[in-house]
Amino acid sequence: MFYLGLAGLLFSGYLSSIKLFNATCAFNETCPYFLGYPACYFGFGLFLIIFIVALLGLLKKVPNHKMSKALAWVSFLGILFAGYFTIPEINILLSGTSNYSLGLPTCAYGLIFYVIILILAIKHVKK
Repeated sequence: MFYLGLAGLLFSGYLSSIKLFNATCAFNETCPYFLGYPACYFGFGLFLIIFIVALLGLLKKVPNHKMSKALAWVSFLGILFAGYFTIPEINILLSGTSNYSLGLPTCAYGLIFYVIILILAIKHVKK
């Protein structure tokens, strides 16, 4: 979960930095906004929390069961958030008219990461 959090943090950090410094979205995509801010900023925040919690668990600063529960909740919020922006794109993807540089919208990749982290966190909680 640590490495998934790190990968999500780096990816969302890249997207956020492109938007922050160039005022454009990476990969020539539309940039969804949430509460007046680019969605990638919120994704960065969620992945930052996941990374920090996983790091604290890895360093044994937080008990494993608490780490797993926290990761499950944060990833669940991430699923709701990224899903909110990904679901409207499904029709475009299915019609074959999408023009995404990476094949899927960037929010979909965040959604995939959040789902994997949630599954791993739930498995870890059940141990």
